[in-house]
Amino acid sequence: MAETMQSRSASISRKTNETSISVSVNIDGTGTSRISTGVGFFDHMLEQLSRHSLIDMEIEAKGDLHIDDHHTVEDTGIAIGQAISKALGDRRGIARYASLDLAMDETMTKAAVDISGRPFLVWNVNFSAPKIGTFDTELMREFFQALSQHGGITLHVMNHYGANNHHIAETCFKAVARVLRTACEIDPRQQSRVPSTKGMLV
Repeated sequence: MAETMQSRSASISRKTNETSISVSVNIDGTGTSRISTGVGFFDHMLEQLSRHSLIDMEIEAKGDLHIDDHHTVEDTGIAIGQAISKALGDRRGIARYASLDLAMDETMTKAAVDISGRPFLVWNVNFSAPKIGTFDTELMREFFQALSQHGGITLHVMNHYGANNHHIAETCFKAVARVLRTACEIDPRQQSRVPSTKGMLV
Protein backbone atom coordinates (compact mmCIF):
# COMPACT_ATOMS: atom_id res chain seq x y z
CA MET A 1 0.00 0.00 0.00
CA ALA A 2 1.36 3.42 -0.97
CA GLU A 3 2.29 5.73 1.87
CA THR A 4 -0.18 8.58 2.34
CA MET A 5 1.41 11.99 2.74
CA GLN A 6 0.38 13.74 5.93
CA SER A 7 -1.68 16.87 5.43
CA ARG A 8 0.48 19.97 5.54
CA SER A 9 -2.07 22.33 7.05
CA ALA A 10 -2.01 24.51 10.13
CA SER A 11 -3.88 27.25 11.94
CA ILE A 12 -2.56 30.02 14.16
CA SER A 13 -4.40 32.52 16.34
CA ARG A 14 -2.58 35.57 17.69
CA LYS A 15 -4.12 38.16 19.99
CA THR A 16 -2.41 41.20 21.49
CA ASN A 17 -3.56 44.60 22.72
CA GLU A 18 -2.95 45.84 19.17
CA THR A 19 -4.27 43.08 16.91
CA SER A 20 -6.38 39.93 16.76
CA ILE A 21 -5.39 37.64 13.91
CA SER A 22 -6.30 34.13 12.78
CA VAL A 23 -4.52 32.39 9.92
CA SER A 24 -5.08 28.97 8.34
CA VAL A 25 -2.86 27.59 5.57
CA ASN A 26 -2.76 24.48 3.42
CA ILE A 27 0.64 24.11 1.77
CA ASP A 28 -0.73 21.59 -0.75
CA GLY A 29 -3.66 23.73 -1.83
CA THR A 30 -4.67 25.39 -5.08
CA GLY A 31 -4.11 29.01 -4.13
CA THR A 32 -7.60 29.81 -2.94
CA SER A 33 -7.89 32.51 -0.32
CA ARG A 34 -10.26 34.34 1.96
CA ILE A 35 -8.54 37.41 3.32
CA SER A 36 -9.72 40.36 5.38
CA THR A 37 -7.24 42.63 7.17
CA GLY A 38 -8.98 45.98 6.82
CA VAL A 39 -6.08 47.20 4.64
CA GLY A 40 -7.20 47.00 1.02
CA PHE A 41 -3.84 47.08 -0.74
CA PHE A 42 -2.41 44.56 1.73
CA ASP A 43 -5.35 42.20 1.10
CA HIS A 44 -4.59 42.43 -2.63
CA MET A 45 -0.93 41.53 -2.05
CA LEU A 46 -1.83 38.60 0.24
CA GLU A 47 -4.19 37.29 -2.43
CA GLN A 48 -1.22 37.30 -4.83
CA LEU A 49 0.89 35.48 -2.24
CA SER A 50 -1.73 32.74 -1.90
CA ARG A 51 -2.60 32.43 -5.58
CA HIS A 52 0.95 32.17 -6.90
CA SER A 53 2.32 29.97 -4.09
CA LEU A 54 -0.70 27.63 -4.39
CA ILE A 55 -0.93 27.82 -0.59
CA ASP A 56 -4.56 28.09 0.47
CA MET A 57 -4.92 30.90 3.01
CA GLU A 58 -7.68 32.08 5.28
CA ILE A 59 -6.70 35.29 7.07
CA GLU A 60 -8.82 37.39 9.39
CA ALA A 61 -7.15 40.36 11.03
CA LYS A 62 -8.52 43.13 13.19
CA GLY A 63 -6.04 45.77 14.26
CA ASP A 64 -5.62 49.29 15.54
CA LEU A 65 -6.03 50.87 12.11
CA HIS A 66 -7.11 54.13 13.75
CA ILE A 67 -3.41 54.50 14.62
CA ASP A 68 -1.90 53.17 11.37
CA ASP A 69 -1.46 49.92 9.43
CA HIS A 70 1.87 48.93 10.99
CA HIS A 71 0.76 46.51 13.71
CA THR A 72 -1.78 44.79 11.44
CA VAL A 73 0.71 44.23 8.63
CA GLU A 74 3.56 43.08 10.89
CA ASP A 75 1.44 40.79 13.05
CA THR A 76 -0.19 39.23 10.00
CA GLY A 77 3.29 38.43 8.70
CA ILE A 78 4.15 36.85 12.05
CA ALA A 79 1.02 34.67 12.01
CA ILE A 80 1.47 33.57 8.37
CA GLY A 81 5.10 32.66 9.05
CA GLN A 82 4.14 30.66 12.14
CA ALA A 83 1.38 28.86 10.26
CA ILE A 84 3.64 27.92 7.35
CA SER A 85 6.36 26.69 9.73
CA LYS A 86 3.84 24.63 11.69
CA ALA A 87 2.38 23.14 8.50
CA LEU A 88 5.82 22.13 7.23
CA GLY A 89 6.68 20.30 10.46
CA ASP A 90 10.26 18.98 10.32
CA ARG A 91 10.33 19.95 6.60
CA ARG A 92 11.04 16.37 5.62
CA GLY A 93 11.19 15.81 1.86
CA ILE A 94 10.93 19.44 0.76
CA ALA A 95 13.00 20.89 -2.08
CA ARG A 96 14.12 23.56 0.40
CA TYR A 97 15.76 26.00 -2.06
CA ALA A 98 14.39 28.14 -4.88
CA SER A 99 15.28 31.30 -6.78
CA LEU A 100 13.36 33.26 -9.42
CA ASP A 101 13.42 36.48 -11.43
CA LEU A 102 9.84 37.67 -11.95
CA ALA A 103 8.83 40.25 -14.56
CA MET A 104 5.71 42.42 -14.58
CA ASP A 105 5.50 45.07 -17.28
CA GLU A 106 8.49 47.42 -16.74
CA THR A 107 9.51 45.82 -13.42
CA MET A 108 11.70 42.84 -12.52
CA THR A 109 12.28 41.47 -9.03
CA LYS A 110 14.33 38.53 -7.80
CA ALA A 111 13.44 36.34 -4.83
CA ALA A 112 15.53 33.52 -3.40
CA VAL A 113 14.64 31.32 -0.46
CA ASP A 114 16.09 28.66 1.79
CA ILE A 115 13.43 27.08 4.00
CA SER A 116 16.07 26.07 6.49
CA GLY A 117 14.62 26.92 9.87
CA ARG A 118 17.18 29.75 10.06
CA PRO A 119 15.46 33.10 9.60
CA PHE A 120 17.17 35.89 7.73
CA LEU A 121 15.95 38.66 5.44
CA VAL A 122 17.97 40.53 2.84
CA TRP A 123 15.77 43.32 1.43
CA ASN A 124 17.11 45.32 -1.49
CA VAL A 125 13.95 47.09 -2.66
CA ASN A 126 13.42 50.83 -2.95
CA PHE A 127 10.28 52.79 -3.67
CA SER A 128 10.11 56.26 -5.18
CA ALA A 129 7.18 57.34 -2.99
CA PRO A 130 6.28 56.76 0.67
CA LYS A 131 2.80 55.44 -0.16
CA ILE A 132 0.92 53.31 -2.65
CA GLY A 133 -2.54 54.76 -2.30
CA THR A 134 -2.85 54.91 1.50
CA PHE A 135 -0.41 52.03 2.12
CA ASP A 136 3.00 52.88 3.57
CA THR A 137 5.67 51.36 1.32
CA GLU A 138 8.02 50.90 4.30
CA LEU A 139 5.59 48.24 5.58
CA MET A 140 6.61 45.94 2.72
CA ARG A 141 9.90 45.22 4.47
CA GLU A 142 8.16 44.87 7.84
CA PHE A 143 5.85 42.19 6.46
CA PHE A 144 8.60 40.12 4.87
CA GLN A 145 10.83 40.50 7.94
CA ALA A 146 8.03 39.10 10.12
CA LEU A 147 7.25 36.32 7.62
CA SER A 148 10.87 35.16 7.35
CA GLN A 149 11.61 35.49 11.08
CA HIS A 150 8.62 33.48 12.23
CA GLY A 151 8.58 31.08 9.29
CA GLY A 152 12.20 30.03 9.81
CA ILE A 153 12.98 31.17 6.28
CA THR A 154 16.08 32.72 4.76
CA LEU A 155 14.67 35.16 2.22
CA HIS A 156 16.42 37.48 -0.21
CA VAL A 157 14.37 39.96 -2.24
CA MET A 158 15.95 42.32 -4.78
CA ASN A 159 14.20 44.66 -7.18
CA HIS A 160 16.34 44.92 -10.31
CA TYR A 161 14.37 47.83 -11.79
CA GLY A 162 10.91 49.31 -12.09
CA ALA A 163 9.09 52.62 -12.44
CA ASN A 164 5.66 51.91 -10.97
CA ASN A 165 5.57 51.38 -7.20
CA HIS A 166 2.47 49.17 -7.35
CA HIS A 167 4.28 46.92 -9.82
CA ILE A 168 7.40 46.81 -7.66
CA ALA A 169 5.36 45.77 -4.62
CA GLU A 170 3.37 43.20 -6.59
CA THR A 171 6.47 41.60 -8.10
CA CYS A 172 7.90 41.22 -4.59
CA PHE A 173 4.84 39.30 -3.41
CA LYS A 174 4.53 37.24 -6.59
CA ALA A 175 8.24 36.36 -6.70
CA VAL A 176 8.22 35.30 -3.04
CA ALA A 177 5.06 33.29 -3.69
CA ARG A 178 6.66 31.40 -6.56
CA VAL A 179 9.84 30.53 -4.66
CA LEU A 180 7.78 29.40 -1.66
CA ARG A 181 5.77 27.15 -3.97
CA THR A 182 8.91 25.53 -5.40
CA ALA A 183 10.83 25.23 -2.13
CA CYS A 184 7.87 23.73 -0.24
CA GLU A 185 7.22 21.07 -2.86
CA ILE A 186 8.05 17.48 -1.98
CA ASP A 187 11.07 16.13 -3.85
CA PRO A 188 10.06 12.59 -4.90
CA ARG A 189 13.66 11.40 -4.56
CA GLN A 190 13.91 12.33 -0.88
CA GLN A 191 10.37 12.15 0.47
CA SER A 192 11.41 10.58 3.77
CA ARG A 193 14.57 12.61 4.31
CA VAL A 194 15.24 16.01 5.82
CA PRO A 195 17.13 17.99 3.12
CA SER A 196 20.29 18.57 5.15
CA THR A 197 23.49 16.65 5.85
CA LYS A 198 22.89 17.45 9.53
CA GLY A 199 19.81 15.23 9.49
CA MET A 200 17.74 18.16 10.72
CA LEU A 201 17.00 21.71 9.68
CA VAL A 202 17.91 24.76 11.79
